[in-house]
Amino acid sequence: MGHFCTGVTVVTGMGAETPMGFTCQAFSSLSLDPPRVVLCVSRASVSWPAISGGGFFCVNVLAQQQRALSDRFARTGGDKFHGVDWDLSPDGAPRLAGASAWIDCRVHTEHDGGDHLVVIGDVRRLAAPADPRPPLLYHRGRYARRAGAAGGREAM
Repeated sequence: MGHFCTGVTVVTGMGAETPMGFTCQAFSSLSLDPPRVVLCVSRASVSWPAISGGGFFCVNVLAQQQRALSDRFARTGGDKFHGVDWDLSPDGAPRLAGASAWIDCRVHTEHDGGDHLVVIGDVRRLAAPADPRPPLLYHRGRYARRAGAAGGREAM
């Protein structure tokens, strides 16, 4: 499955008292009418139960220069938000500064996906900065980036 290049996102939400988040590559647009997204979350995730309990989440589409954020939010435990620049989205989920885009969602449904949950979210708001930022990509087990107009893969 690593031969399929993906973008990298950090899914965030508010726990009982603290912000929560995790790195998620299994993310995609699902429907335009109504606007919905889908993401797959490991059943072992500590962050997702706290986020889904709040009913809202924000998908932060990481920019190429945010590899360190991807690594930070991929770990289990610790204060992932310490030293990270963020604010609250309109629905109250953490929105990471510098992201290529953000998508505010309400949890619509969760489905059994084996060792993962398949989460469908209703898109409520989204935005991207006026100055386009190249996306952070992941391919064959490592970060990658577009190599200009000719395409190709370059290890980071």
